Amino acid sequence: MNDKKSATIAIRAGIATDKQYNAVVPPIYLSTNYQFPHLGELPTYDYARGGQPTRALLEDALAALEKGAGATVTNCGMSAINLVLTLLSPEDLLVASVDCYGGTYRLFESYAKKGAFKLCFIDQSDDKALEAVLQQKPKLIWIESPSNPLLRVVDIAEIAKKAHAVSALVGVDNTFLSPVFQQPLSLGADLVVHSLTKFINGHSDTLGGVLIAKDPALQEKFKWWGNCIGATGSAFDSYMILRGLKTLSVRMRQHEKNTLAVLCYLKDESLVRVIYHPSLVEHKGHFIAKKQQLGFGSMLSFEFKGEKAQLELFLSSLQMFTLAESLGGVESLVCHPASMTHRAMSDEAQAEAGLSAMLLRLSVGLEDQIDLIADLKKAFDKVREKRQ
Repeated sequence: MNDKKSATIAIRAGIATDKQYNAVVPPIYLSTNYQFPHLGELPTYDYARGGQPTRALLEDALAALEKGAGATVTNCGMSAINLVLTLLSPEDLLVASVDCYGGTYRLFESYAKKGAFKLCFIDQSDDKALEAVLQQKPKLIWIESPSNPLLRVVDIAEIAKKAHAVSALVGVDNTFLSPVFQQPLSLGADLVVHSLTKFINGHSDTLGGVLIAKDPALQEKFKWWGNCIGATGSAFDSYMILRGLKTLSVRMRQHEKNTLAVLCYLKDESLVRVIYHPSLVEHKGHFIAKKQQLGFGSMLSFEFKGEKAQLELFLSSLQMFTLAESLGGVESLVCHPASMTHRAMSDEAQAEAGLSAMLLRLSVGLEDQIDLIADLKKAFDKVREKRQ
């Protein structure tokens, strides 16, 4: 399937593979254990934690979409990132972005405090900072591009080239763009992770994660560790995510279309101080995004221009944007990173990452863009009315 387009890979995954009843859509296998043909003869699957047919279909599809050697589907996105950390020893250095997702920051920092590995957070777009840390011969460079929630973009190919020169591995969290809009392994990365809960499932009803490696030997290590520590995903969750995957390509494009319309409105809104989205020419990573991405994506953040009470009024006035964590579902969401997704970070860490108390993150869904813009305008108008 690797020579097919993304939409084709996603839709055809598992189709017409049932040999028992010739079902077009693959059935779900809920069995936790599988019969051994004979004593001492291992079957394809023996116990569902290590492998099972429904999850395997999803893993094959995701590996094909990211052009990887294989995939390990986990029970959530953080489990996939945790699985990456099995590569590291106490003397190894992990380099991560200072503005990474709050859950990732918490995981890395907590392990480093226990002495599991050494850790350094830097601005990866700062060439001098990157060059300095590469002199320390890190084991792994962890990239988010675009980052969560400030949508910062870094040159994956350039970082991978520099990292490989000092024998470092490069991992990329590709959740914000999905394989439809970015394929990090093709850009030189060694590992790619997704929270399948987000765009790939697309319906905010199933948890899942995936870790995909370019190197087959490395992928086998992750498969072994996934079974060993019990990080693998369930059959039902895999079935649901495989179902959501079918519409990924069309959803991503409609998400982006709606986002660009919302963005156009926000640019002229007086209560918006600054907007963060790579499609904007003034965005620092705009030209890098144009080079390495196939789309700009549907996540955007903006600084609200006002006081805390006005921010609270704005949020409570929204009806089409639900105040909630997560992203990538068909429904539109608004998030306040400082008190929600990134609350595990200290005030100092948030400040260093550039997160302000007035920052809001939008996950623009698939509602009609006219309704979304009208909802935002109504909420902003309520703030203006209260000011008078």
